[in-house]
Amino acid sequence: MTFRSANDRKGNGWSLPRSTAKADKSSPKVKKRSKIFITEKDFDALTSLLQSGIIYKRDSEFVEDLEVELARAVVVDTASIPDDVITMNSTFCLRNLDNDQVQTFTLVYPQHADISQGKLSILAPVGIAVLGYRVGDVIEWKVPSGHRRFRVESVQTRVNATESKGESK
Repeated sequence: MTFRSANDRKGNGWSLPRSTAKADKSSPKVKKRSKIFITEKDFDALTSLLQSGIIYKRDSEFVEDLEVELARAVVVDTASIPDDVITMNSTFCLRNLDNDQVQTFTLVYPQHADISQGKLSILAPVGIAVLGYRVGDVIEWKVPSGHRRFRVESVQTRVNATESKGESK
């Protein structure tokens, strides 16, 4: 498995958005965060989304949180990422440890989000929180209603690389 830091991409004519200079700091929204893994394709697509400036107003306050997460991510080849890691377009079960409720979501790009159908935007607080985490990981994250603790119960499906780039089926 090939691992590298998101910061390793600098120097080849490629760089993260300016506000990711916080890469060495923990996100102010969390108490303790584990290392996260993200596919190279997802990393590129999410960085392009952030650099495009085309962000829905409802999502704009969470852009910096996603930038911080991308800056600290370990970027891996798509074929090398374990099946139990949440990537873009993954369907997964998440347990809220504060009320023991389990919900199933699919992590999607903002234009495909529809929470009534379980399609969770990557720019929603919980969407940002779960990216790159594995089955069994416990995540603490600040959401609009306060701090929440979640555990990834399962990752049921992951789509192919084409869909992972944000293209429609």
